Amino acid sequence: MRELRLEPTGHVDGFARANLPPAGLWPDLVFDGLDYPKRLNGTAELLDRWLERGHAARAAIKSASGTWSYGQLAETVDRIAAVLVEDLGFVPGNRVLMRGPNNPMMAASILAVWKAGGVAVNTMPLLRARELAYIIDKAQVQFALCDGRFLADLEAAKQQSPALRRIVPFNSESAESLESLLVAKRPGFRACDTAADDVCLIAFTSGTTGRPKGTMHFHRDLLAICDTTPRHVIRPDADDTFIGSPPFAFTFGLGVQLLFPLGAGACTALVEQPSPPNLIRAIGQFGATVLATAPTAYRAMLDQLRPGDLASLKKCVSAGEHLPLPTFDAWRKATGIRIIDGIGSTEMLHIFIAASGDDIRPGSTGRAVPGYQARVVDDQGRDVKPGEIGRLAVRGPTGCRYLADPERQREYVKEGWNYTGDAYRRDVDGYFWYCARTDDMIVSAGYNISGPEIENVLLDHPKVKECGVVGAPDSERGMIVKAYVVLRDGEVAGPATMKELQDYVKGEIAPYKYPRAVSFVDSLPRTETGKLQRFRLRQMAAEESSGGGTR
Repeated sequence: MRELRLEPTGHVDGFARANLPPAGLWPDLVFDGLDYPKRLNGTAELLDRWLERGHAARAAIKSASGTWSYGQLAETVDRIAAVLVEDLGFVPGNRVLMRGPNNPMMAASILAVWKAGGVAVNTMPLLRARELAYIIDKAQVQFALCDGRFLADLEAAKQQSPALRRIVPFNSESAESLESLLVAKRPGFRACDTAADDVCLIAFTSGTTGRPKGTMHFHRDLLAICDTTPRHVIRPDADDTFIGSPPFAFTFGLGVQLLFPLGAGACTALVEQPSPPNLIRAIGQFGATVLATAPTAYRAMLDQLRPGDLASLKKCVSAGEHLPLPTFDAWRKATGIRIIDGIGSTEMLHIFIAASGDDIRPGSTGRAVPGYQARVVDDQGRDVKPGEIGRLAVRGPTGCRYLADPERQREYVKEGWNYTGDAYRRDVDGYFWYCARTDDMIVSAGYNISGPEIENVLLDHPKVKECGVVGAPDSERGMIVKAYVVLRDGEVAGPATMKELQDYVKGEIAPYKYPRAVSFVDSLPRTETGKLQRFRLRQMAAEESSGGGTR
């Protein structure tokens, strides 16, 4: 049994600590070159310390609504924290669901929850009521701070989830809005005396079973990811301006668009609708120097670039899915910039393998980021020979801690190592080369999508008898969601039914998850025991992809 000694918690509400995995299921934590005090608060370290260094007047956040200085951001954070404690009855350890696109109030609210000693549960604005209700129930969320434009689904979820006590809108003209409440508050909120290993973030990610997994991260982890990939790979300074497309609900986005800029005393430019053309315009408008997005977006931007559009850019970071070599080469040819590819996971919080500058080997993900260790192993956990394909296992200052889910914890963490679900090969120089996913996750345009989750929704439709959902190769998105559907007797297969099913999925869960291709079949391949053979569906999808599915 692995010995586990945690610092006395600063939480009054003990839910998070009580629902950490059992000690024997924790990953090994390695702190090579890293040293953190036993008591720390993430917001105090990432934001307040810059004011102490005379940084208050420097730009912290740029957006379409204007620029916030470090001083303005800190003042807003303090006032929101005061609203939580004084008006809502919040106590340290309470969970607060965050809902909205990337904008200054969303960023300030996350920081305020941490400063008050709470646990932020960041969600994407595209999630529907049934998805939000599951998250609320799993994390026992008591409060929600929600962009006023995205209230409807959250209010519907509240009707299903008694744990959620109150929703406070922001970016709203309501008399009960966060902006209205914080006017009466004063800055100078004292940061909660949290332990370095107090949970401050529960990040949800879809798994192969279709049920989202809550991953638990500490205040210390926020600093650890800033002291690894940014320090050794991206190497930003205070004059940089970050910009990107991933939302705060993805830990990739939380890192590159909030934590990394604050860690460097730099600026972040937030774009609510970061489509490729909008992102291109915003890069020029805000003078962005560091771009972070998925390979799909880099491919899409290539066709829309005009001379001078990206004149301010110095560095580009890619994650969320494997960076294809043709995309790397085309971007370098068009911009002169070598994209920094990286692999991370929600379980690890951020990137743990990457390379930059002259260390980049095109086509390779890179090498283990200093502070992390990575191996390629066989099914028994033994290192495979260089060049052989195996399972990627990593460890470092962060690691997997699933919320109240010991069975999945056992699958992800083995003998202290985190198994990411990726198949890799490693060369003699320590570079890692991506081969495939080892699970049924569909990675489309940088989004992780669970096939079984979509199956569960389709099976609720009255016309569907059986279905199987897999990823199909796609030149633009890497993969698309493809559904194989067996209709009930008497139902007609055709374009109208296909659109009806697609629209149904869009209405029930986040629209990006809907099946862009649908094939109606008489039966699904199953084992003798009745288990769906998804590998056969994937083979079918690969063979059919050259002919193109219905999009």
